[in-house]
Formats: sequence, structure tokens, C-alpha cells
Amino acid sequence: MQRRGLLLILSSPSGAGKSTLARRLMQWDDTLRFSVSATTRPPRAGEVDGQHYHFRSRDSFEGMVAAGDMLEHAEVFGNLYGSPRAPVAAAMEAGQDTLFDIDWQGGQQIRNSALGNDVVSVFILPPSIADLDARLRARGADSADVIAGRMARSRDEISHWAEYDYVLINADLDSCFNDLKTILQAERLRRTRQPMLSDFVRNLNREFEAR
Repeated sequence: MQRRGLLLILSSPSGAGKSTLARRLMQWDDTLRFSVSATTRPPRAGEVDGQHYHFRSRDSFEGMVAAGDMLEHAEVFGNLYGSPRAPVAAAMEAGQDTLFDIDWQGGQQIRNSALGNDVVSVFILPPSIADLDARLRARGADSADVIAGRMARSRDEISHWAEYDYVLINADLDSCFNDLKTILQAERLRRTRQPMLSDFVRNLNREFEAR
């Protein structure tokens, strides 16, 4: 029997590297499925429905929430974002792992959902606050006010580190990535995720009896 897929959650304050690690993990293992979020915001130039986001009307999104069809959801700057349950559940049943690049609030909702027993959660910490600030500025994509806002939220985000199964300090990207791969490989081999083991051991015992 194929093993049940797991849900790998990556969270971090903005600038600590979770999105870069998520992209590298997807490149390293093409069997890993990335959870595509649903949103009520309009598509931006070049965005494709179902690939970048599942674009939904507010009524449709709220209907999914009411029906329990969202694993997690939140409102950000007037738009709703969330993770649809159906594709994740289908992937799990097919033995495929799903990767989530979400914040601590979304991670908390998924851990508290009916699929919580299948979650492996990893929080990424920066090596220092000064380094976090420098990384945000080095992007060159945000104004000083936006960076200040991200830094202000970072303290609250970091305060949730102890809620996660694993915590990695991203002082060196390659080293952190190797640790992340090790976590995924070990979790895939966890006894409780290998339903075929009971039958395998049963057959071993039959071999003993036949000797």
C-alpha cells in the first residue's frame, strides 16, 4: 500500500528565506506538490488561474469557507486568501506530499484541522534581526515604510516559533536547505506513514514459521 501523503508547512518572518527554500525544495523533488492558494484579489498581469492562484469572487470564497472547503484562510489588505481542502486531500490519498508557504496563522489553522495529524511544520529563523532588515532592503522591491511594517510584524511572527515541529536558523542557505531535505526524508520514513510495514512484518513471521 502506498503511504499517505504529508503536509509540509514552511513559515517565517518576511525576509528569512522560506519562499526561496520552498522553490529549491520543489526543484529538488518534482513529486512534491505546491499548494496553490485561492484569493479574491483580481489577477495581476501574467498570472494564470490555477497556476499562481485560484481566483474567486468574494461570494464564492466565503461559500467555500462556510462549507468547510478551506483548510485555512485570512483577510489581508481587504482581500481573502486561503488553501482549498479538496486538492490537498486528493494528493494525500494518492501518497503525494503538499508544500505550504504560509504564515503562522495559516499554519495554526491547518494543524488544528482534520488533517492536522499529517502535518510536518518548519519555522525558519533569521540569524539576526540586523540580517533580516538587510535582506529586506537588499530586495529593492519595497519602500522604506513597507520594510518598516514588515519588520514590525516580524517580532510577533517569531514569537510563534515554539509551535512548530522543527525550527531552522537560515544563516547559510545551502546548509539550511540540506537540513530541510533531511527533515522531509526522515518524516517520509516515519513508521506511522508506512502502512505496508504491518503486512511486510507479517510475511516475515510466516517465513519464520515455514522454516
